[in-house]
Amino acid sequence: MTGDIDVAEPDAVLPPEAGVSTGSLARRVGVSPTTLRSWDRRYGLGPATRAEGRHRRWTSDDVAMVLEMCRLTASGIPPGEAAKVAKDHSEGRDAGNEVAPSAGPPGGAITPSEAGSASPYASRSGSGLPLGNVRQECKGLARAAVRLDGAAVQEQLTSAVRRHGLVVTWEEILAPALQAVGRKWQSAGERYVEVEHLLSWNISATLRHLYVSAVAAQKSSRSAPVILACLPGEQHTLPLEALTAVLAERGVPTLMLGGDVPAEALVAAVQRVGPSAVVLWSQSTSTASVPLAHHVAATRWGVRGARTQSRVLLTGPGWRRAQHSGLLRPQGLQEALLMLDDERLATSPTP
Repeated sequence: MTGDIDVAEPDAVLPPEAGVSTGSLARRVGVSPTTLRSWDRRYGLGPATRAEGRHRRWTSDDVAMVLEMCRLTASGIPPGEAAKVAKDHSEGRDAGNEVAPSAGPPGGAITPSEAGSASPYASRSGSGLPLGNVRQECKGLARAAVRLDGAAVQEQLTSAVRRHGLVVTWEEILAPALQAVGRKWQSAGERYVEVEHLLSWNISATLRHLYVSAVAAQKSSRSAPVILACLPGEQHTLPLEALTAVLAERGVPTLMLGGDVPAEALVAAVQRVGPSAVVLWSQSTSTASVPLAHHVAATRWGVRGARTQSRVLLTGPGWRRAQHSGLLRPQGLQEALLMLDDERLATSPTP
């Protein structure tokens, strides 16, 4: 079985036309070498040539075929059907006659029936990340990020939001993918940091685009805004960016202060703005300051004699020691939205 051992076939000592090894290709496309070999055995989706010693060598056409296979399976198409389409594309290129894609509508979106499964969690190929039982789109997004395919990452994000809306996309696709990349990064030392940065940047860009588009379509409002901020020392802003975008889509005014907000600046903003609610995010217990949260909750604003206070929501895993703080602790985006809706209704002026 020495033909499957990739460590003995360094690409650097072979001419470019010889192709790349299975291990190199696996790292590029974000699947395991075992998956590539399985595709070869089951569907004939293998390298066209082998170097001396029977090592697998994947040419540029072979790589293009595998990338097409990854794109199709990431969209939810069963591997057998995806392999047939990928091979047809490859044969079309070899013949100088490109084969038109036949899988799904523009953007890679397909219906459950086209995917061959009624379950949104069906997936038959891995990303190398500890994802578990998640939506197919989550695994497709992870695969694109691992192979550093920025265009595919953005395509997956846009398609997911269009199909499922931002709340479902965040809770069932984006958050699990980010958590898996974070776990992989922590367990693999400095490896995968580039994957985490690529995925985070594209998610942030998508969320901010949705926010800007929603605000541009809003009518002016006299309602008090919701302030969203990360506590001092906290840099993880993506969950708050997701909540900000959803609130904007729902017409709720927001004031997003971002990451690592100094305590004095946070209190000053509450006094100046008089928000309907304040959402504080903490990723770790080291940044979750219950005394600061209570100080914000006790901060009064408004004209003298009619001063009032803002409700405070503690969001993020860092607050797990604050269960008896007496402050609101929503578990996830959906619950935070419900609490903010209740607060907005409670503070809305009576017509």
